[in-house]
Amino acid sequence: MAKILFLITAADHWTLADGFEQPSGFWAEEAIGPYGVFKEAGYEIAAATPGGVPPTADALSLTPDFNGGEEGAEQMKTALREATELANPIRIEDVNIDDYDAVFVPGGWGPMEDLSDDPAAGKLLSDWLASGKIVSLVCHGPAALLSTVDADGKSPFAGYRLTGLSNSEEIQNGLADRAKWLLQDRLVSDVGADYRKGEENFAPHLEVDRTLITGQNPASAVPLAQEVVKTLG
Repeated sequence: MAKILFLITAADHWTLADGFEQPSGFWAEEAIGPYGVFKEAGYEIAAATPGGVPPTADALSLTPDFNGGEEGAEQMKTALREATELANPIRIEDVNIDDYDAVFVPGGWGPMEDLSDDPAAGKLLSDWLASGKIVSLVCHGPAALLSTVDADGKSPFAGYRLTGLSNSEEIQNGLADRAKWLLQDRLVSDVGADYRKGEENFAPHLEVDRTLITGQNPASAVPLAQEVVKTLG
């Protein structure tokens, strides 16, 4: 039976350029959608966060506006409560890659706050890539790849074709002009990635390059998980 590690932000906010702490965390849809896909496939699931801190779901991601109404919001909250593995993470440093078949990083603004500059996350993802096992990230989740850049400014993900939340989507979110940096820009400038985006904002878009599978936005989370299942066979 395959086992998937969810590498999740422990941050409950995103610090903007003016110092304001935007309440945040992980985006529920991007965790719960893939969680359901992996569960249906019969996979075991575990989670890890910086410090082993229980992760926080972005409150916005639990509202009716982002879940198709009140009923959808309640279903998302119920699903989140039932995803007990995600609520009981271990420390990133305590992960043994040999125990897992793939790692998955959901987004939300939280990863921009902590996973983007977390040495343990950087080492884990670098080692995971070297192991030949699947590395998968969605939306803001690829911010974690910024932590794979070493002291010489090099990342093992340099040259990989990938995606993540685009500048135009962040602008549409309404906080781009207050951000310290934008994900698309730094995936190119810091990681050295071959960044690609879909033609339409917030439409599903995946990039698969060797063992790296990335999704552009929330709508890409379930298709990404399905691609992971397909790849694992």
